[in-house]
Amino acid sequence: MIPEDLVPADCPWPIVLGIDPGTRVLGWGALVVAGAAPRLIGCGVLRAPARAAVAERLARIQSELDELLRRLRPSAVALEGAFSARNVQSALRIGEARGIVLAAAAKRGLGVTEIAPAAAKKAVLGHGSATKDQVASLVATILGLDRLDVARDATDALAVALAHVNRLRFAARARGDPSARRPCREFPRAVQ
Repeated sequence: MIPEDLVPADCPWPIVLGIDPGTRVLGWGALVVAGAAPRLIGCGVLRAPARAAVAERLARIQSELDELLRRLRPSAVALEGAFSARNVQSALRIGEARGIVLAAAAKRGLGVTEIAPAAAKKAVLGHGSATKDQVASLVATILGLDRLDVARDATDALAVALAHVNRLRFAARARGDPSARRPCREFPRAVQ
């Protein structure tokens, strides 16, 4: 989990939390939107016991997600959108995890933007048919890191967050908003 003081209480910039939903592993990635490029706050996964009943896994993910939202205080949540799966059971499980994310965000008064997996890949790589390793490599490059040694669910969540940041920046530029170029003060070291 992330330290309490990772996001200053008076943070003036938007924080975007990207989420790659799952009932066993839920990936998350948080970015601060300030200055010329978004900066990594932290990323990781929330894990539920694989052998636990579905209801227990969902309760564990919900509890950990509530704590993550409390500590990060995001201004926006970007959720990987639904996709058609070949396995109906997998699609059902992902839908359950997405429901938990939607409910947790709504409970905190947060809007949720759904971003299709291909759109997240396109935001990072310029096309929507990338492998998870390609996404991980380019996410690290975009964030100015040599590499990210985290689960691919976390780098997928960061790709979703980056896609949302791109949308926010485009909208701010379209409005002529000068805060879109406000410099970012130093943040504490990112947590992975």
